[in-house]
Amino acid sequence: MSSVLGIDTSNYTTSLALWDSKTATVRQEKQLLPVKEGAMGLRQSDAVFHHTCQLPQLMEKLCADSTLSPACIGVSVAPTEQDGSYMPCFLAGEGLARSLSAALQVSLFRVTHQQGHVAAACLGADCVALLDKPFLAFHVSGGTTDALYVTPTDDGGISCRLVAHSLDLKAGQLIDRVGGRLGLLFPAGPALDKLATASTATFRCRPSMDGANCHLSGVENQCEQHIKNGMPFADVARFCLYSIEAALVAMTDKILEKYGCLPLVFAGGVMSNSLLREHLQARYGAYFAPPAFSADNAAGVALLAARKYERKGEV
Repeated sequence: MSSVLGIDTSNYTTSLALWDSKTATVRQEKQLLPVKEGAMGLRQSDAVFHHTCQLPQLMEKLCADSTLSPACIGVSVAPTEQDGSYMPCFLAGEGLARSLSAALQVSLFRVTHQQGHVAAACLGADCVALLDKPFLAFHVSGGTTDALYVTPTDDGGISCRLVAHSLDLKAGQLIDRVGGRLGLLFPAGPALDKLATASTATFRCRPSMDGANCHLSGVENQCEQHIKNGMPFADVARFCLYSIEAALVAMTDKILEKYGCLPLVFAGGVMSNSLLREHLQARYGAYFAPPAFSADNAAGVALLAARKYERKGEV
């Protein structure tokens, strides 16, 4: 096996990745979906349209220096493994993957967006060996704040079983909404991170919990009140992130209590945040990937497809 093509079309980013099995390296091309200023996201119909426009452009960039001849193709086809998990935006990537698979006569492997995120985090954090044994992972993004029990599957993939989550607002949604009230452009994660580092304020945040699950909607209300009361924007940003951290700490402590001292991996775009990474890594010794492998990307999709291809015996 030489190379594997990975495709991911999330509600935020169009992503392609080419995994080279000989060098164990990955080359990526990705592009955020355009969002109008002041908007807090995209309708699914608009996301599908933008993916349709961006996929050919990214493929041209990926193939600029060499002919595409993958041994197989991997694509994300749904947000998670949970029953009913579906978003139309993934149809754009799956359509391209099926077409290429038929034209090139190579195997196609379908995974979920969440599985890809977890695998990408392991790749970026240099802990791919974890994919062969049970571990705990967090997928924290605009659409999820999920704690997962991850186990290897017989076909070379992974299963991500939900063991705790946010019962209302997701961490990425919270960041984008608070960022919007602070005048930051969507998606607000990087700008809110930068703004929070300008603050020296300290907060003792008490998370709202229901067992191992959390509630984050109240944090949005608290941030809104802080803004009305004239709190400096940098302090509001820091309060928002400290509140997310408090919820993640409470969730982590609960699942570690239940599942024991398993390795812990943090994945998803929110986990690119420098404050969250610094504090959670110090507290738990957890694995974190660089931003290129934390934010939406197709690297994990390509890696999982390569593993499935090898397990199938098509080397």
